[in-house]
Amino acid sequence: MKLYDKKEILPIVLILVIAAIGAYLYPQLPELVPSHWGINGEIDGWANRTFAVFFFPVLILGLYLMMSFLPMMDPHRSNIESFAGWYFGFKMALIVFLGSLYLLTLGAGLGWKINISFCVTLGIAVLFAFIGLALPKMRKNYMIGIRLPWTLHSEVVWNKTHQFGGRLFLALAIVVAIASFLPAVWTFGTLMAGIFLLLAILVVYSYWQWRKLEK
Repeated sequence: MKLYDKKEILPIVLILVIAAIGAYLYPQLPELVPSHWGINGEIDGWANRTFAVFFFPVLILGLYLMMSFLPMMDPHRSNIESFAGWYFGFKMALIVFLGSLYLLTLGAGLGWKINISFCVTLGIAVLFAFIGLALPKMRKNYMIGIRLPWTLHSEVVWNKTHQFGGRLFLALAIVVAIASFLPAVWTFGTLMAGIFLLLAILVVYSYWQWRKLEK
């Protein structure tokens, strides 16, 4: 499957729709719009209305373009093409997540009662689940995946680490989804602890597989 074809119009259209909604809501927003929530779920940061409305869609577009064009420079581009469908799906999922977060922020500026901690954490859980399903499909490359010295050194270690990492991400997705129903402080603590633990396990596992292979 090719990295780029007609389906790439979908994320562009989605970003334009998100930006259009923001522009439509602009006159209704106050001069200051919520921009950050603390670990207790309370608003603790504000941004100028113009910045809040117009910067975030540009940021999403920039992220999409970066994710789309960086793989073109990868020496293993053909390997990335082998899981192009999953990669495209992840780009779409990320745009939906960031776009939803953008619209929720504007909604909070309009006075909507939003449990931002619950929404963000549940969205992260969905992204983790998608990553868990996609990781085992990824073939060795330099741009996407679990890029550690040992996975980049050995295709065998790459494959084993991504198979194992996929299961870890799925497990973490379930834990984070459950944690989204907890008080905001507990949710944040569970998310951070889960991410750090997952990363540590992946580093140790990858090194262990490389040592086994070397012996």
